[in-house]
Amino acid sequence: MKTLKLADVLKMTLIAAFACTVIACGDGEAEDAGEAIDQAVTDAGNAVEDACEDVKEGMKAEDTDC
Repeated sequence: MKTLKLADVLKMTLIAAFACTVIACGDGEAEDAGEAIDQAVTDAGNAVEDACEDVKEGMKAEDTDC
């Protein structure tokens, strides 16, 4: 299983946010771009939390919540 580093997740988030902003703002829909960025940031946060939980589970930690 390949784990993602926090830096990798942040890079992907910034790239996705930039791409969504460029695409959405080209049509004049700034609100949609903002929502897409919010969703990308939420997804990245969830990915980091999932990775943390996987690591804790692999280490057989008593508390697997992050």
